[in-house]
Amino acid sequence: MTAGQRRTERRAAVLGSPIAHSLSPVLHRAAYETMGLDGWRYDRFEIDEDTLAGFLDGLPEGDWAGLSLTMPLKRAVIPLLDEIGETAASVEAVNTVVFTDDGRRTGDNTDIPGMLAALRERGVEKVDRAAVLGAGATASSALAALSRICTGPVTAYVRSEARAAEMRQWGERLSVDVETADWNDAALASSAPLVIATTPAGTTDALATSVPDMPGTLFDVLYEPWPTPLAAAWADRGGAVVGGLDLLVHQAVLQVERMTGRAPAPLAAMRAAGERALRGRTAEA
Repeated sequence: MTAGQRRTERRAAVLGSPIAHSLSPVLHRAAYETMGLDGWRYDRFEIDEDTLAGFLDGLPEGDWAGLSLTMPLKRAVIPLLDEIGETAASVEAVNTVVFTDDGRRTGDNTDIPGMLAALRERGVEKVDRAAVLGAGATASSALAALSRICTGPVTAYVRSEARAAEMRQWGERLSVDVETADWNDAALASSAPLVIATTPAGTTDALATSVPDMPGTLFDVLYEPWPTPLAAAWADRGGAVVGGLDLLVHQAVLQVERMTGRAPAPLAAMRAAGERALRGRTAEA
């Protein structure tokens, strides 16, 4: 039995900068309520690389079950941990910290299995090729996920040769056959059976006019604003769309299970809470 099962009062939180608009508190609190974990709290803290070590050192031992991490902390936290899991090590990114009974800090990555779960929910379990839009930290996680389901090449559309070199290096590390192409040709990505868009809001808007009839599956990791112009055009032309909220919920499900020691976490309740929160933000805007 884990610490999460024995204690009735525990704390968890999401850390990052900026953090004010994070949906993680909504999702985790919905899970606690549904699971009857009345003594559990989940908060958010504005923390950057300079304040992370001090925050971790200041946590009372025994009170905290775990932490969710967003940018810019996913790599900065690694030297501060006692151990990290194989998935996190493969992409040098930790988004989940769990505190063990003996006070150890263990890191893992639920983004990658979260991506796979979101795709599997839409019936995508194997593809013969894929495309990735972008080359940042999320793109490396996308490659890690594709290493498990893509049997052929992955084309990464990027803006510079330096980014292209990074993606090829990640491909070698993750045993993915990565081909790189210039961002100016990104409209060609829509011919792939699976396209994963990992870029910031607005970056792929111009591609919406180039989506063909009956495209494959688009996984757009953004969830706000939603739908993106690309996701809307994709759906209008008959393609399947997986959104950022799907990813956020599935990775949060895994975090809840690891922090509380209880499974399964309530996926439907967490998704419904996230959808309500996003509708509320849209109404306020």
